[in-house]
Amino acid sequence: MTDIDHPETFHGLPVLTLPGPGQPHTGPLPAADAVAWRLESAWQGSLTFAVLWQHFLDTVDTTQVRALLIGPWWQEEYEPFAPVVDLLAGHADRFPSLRALFLADVVSEECELSWLEMADVTPVLEAFGQVQELTVRGSGDPIAGKQTLDLRPVRHEALTSLRFESGGLPSAVVRAVGASELPALEHLELWLGVAEYGGDATVEDLAPLLSGAALPNLRHLGLQNSEIQDEIAAAVASAPVVAQLESLSLAMGTLGDLGAEALLTGQPLTHLTSLDLHHHYISDPWLDRLRGLLGADRVNGEPDEVEYWDPDEDDERYVAVSE
Repeated sequence: MTDIDHPETFHGLPVLTLPGPGQPHTGPLPAADAVAWRLESAWQGSLTFAVLWQHFLDTVDTTQVRALLIGPWWQEEYEPFAPVVDLLAGHADRFPSLRALFLADVVSEECELSWLEMADVTPVLEAFGQVQELTVRGSGDPIAGKQTLDLRPVRHEALTSLRFESGGLPSAVVRAVGASELPALEHLELWLGVAEYGGDATVEDLAPLLSGAALPNLRHLGLQNSEIQDEIAAAVASAPVVAQLESLSLAMGTLGDLGAEALLTGQPLTHLTSLDLHHHYISDPWLDRLRGLLGADRVNGEPDEVEYWDPDEDDERYVAVSE
């Protein structure tokens, strides 16, 4: 997968991977609120995530923890994420200061997104009513029999940033986000992916988000990494939510000239400070028109780098992140 790395910082804090029980580390651990804590139990012999979790609770003053990342949680074989969700939700009272969660901070060298056995992450949002930032990576592959990501509609007063990174985001998750009440949400990013890996969301599924009615404070919208990026661009071109945005991303997908034309002939976009289109299939004339409209400094138009791509062969387009 591309466009995916382990973050060096999260929620404005440097990321520190907690040494497991018995592992050497130099000097004392930092203050609990000085770093974003990352937990990783994979490939550490008999260490299970449950044991690592208890070590975390015993070693760090979790009442002061502000940001938490969950890295590879399995041992030798990939395991479902549901037990991790249960541990998080079951100990929510130990984390009154937690403001940011990153579920499944995993890169391709560790596990492809579609191989991850994900779960319903609703209990995390329900248990951590004070969390402001949630990132979820991975979705599972239903065709391969992997447990897939799920979400139920929620009301969450504090959440300002919600990000789903996926090579195939289930339509049920997209609809749940649209049906949720998130009055404080400012940043929403959905990597929709491809049908081959479970990304079955349609433009109709996006309609509640595009209306903007339930997201009064939304300032950034990312509908990206999609194989129907032209259709999404056409819907965005007339979507009420665009008027309240400061930035928009239709990056990482199969956006071509049809999508670019829709953006240029639709509602005004000149109020946007940033239009992210990186990894696209737009021809130079149409890209130049977009840059001319908004200004070159406001359009990130780095193209796809496939040298063999033929603009007349749509089936050769691919998204940035799939498997």
